[in-house]
Parts: sequence; structure tokens; C-alpha cells
Amino acid sequence: MNAAPNPWLLLGALLSALAASLHLAIIVKGGPWYRFFGAGEEMARMAEAGRWLPTLVTAGIAAVLFVWSAYALAAAGWMVNPARLPWLKLGLSTITAVYLLRGLAVVPLWWWAPTQATPFWWWSSAICLGYGLVHLSGLVQVWPNL
Repeated sequence: MNAAPNPWLLLGALLSALAASLHLAIIVKGGPWYRFFGAGEEMARMAEAGRWLPTLVTAGIAAVLFVWSAYALAAAGWMVNPARLPWLKLGLSTITAVYLLRGLAVVPLWWWAPTQATPFWWWSSAICLGYGLVHLSGLVQVWPNL
């Protein structure tokens, strides 16, 4: 690993942790936040009714995002022993690809089902594309050292 942590991957870790924390806040705030952040009316109603599915799904997403944050920290060279995370190169490559593909998902949606390309899809796609580009910038820089 490099002596100095990679700033792009540190930023990527922060962004993933921020997204994970936001998902936890959505669980706490309930139905109105599920609606605002685009989870759909059905999820919002289930959350308001005290059903467990919205909490489990949202907590699962938060857990995945926290793991992604740990992978970015490890690849950045910030963790003391990144070898404890399995398949660091493959993991970070996959994380980067998922963010980029999710960021671009609105394009075919807009093309084939334009009414489904809601403002939520445009904003969330732009955010994911940004996250993916941040990860890609860091990944390219640390690739030889992974």
C-alpha cells in the first residue's frame, strides 16, 4: 500500500458511510422519509404500519454500504491490515462497477420507459454516478498496489 492514504478512496469511503447513515435515518424517520427518498408508497405505508420489511430491506442496504466503506478504506491504505478483507481488488472493482452501472441505469429507463424516469431516478443516478467516478479515480491510482 502507499504510505499516504489515497484521497479519492477516502472520499469514497466517506460517501458510502454517509449513504449508509442516511438509510439508517430513513428507518428512524419512517414513512415520510421513505416517500421523500423514493422508496415508494407501499414501503412508506408498511413502515407506518410497523411492518418489518422496510426496516429489514433498508438496514440491509445500510449494512452493504458500510461494508463498501470499509473496502474503500482498506484499498485507500488507511486500515492497518487490509489483508483481513477478502478479495480487496475484486471487491473494490465490483463496488465501483455497481455504483457506475446504477448511475447509468436511468439512461435505458428514460429511453424505454420515459414515464418511469422520475426525478428520484435522475437525482439518485447522478449521485451514484458521482460515487462511482470517485471510486474509479481512486481504484485506478491504487490498482498496482492492491
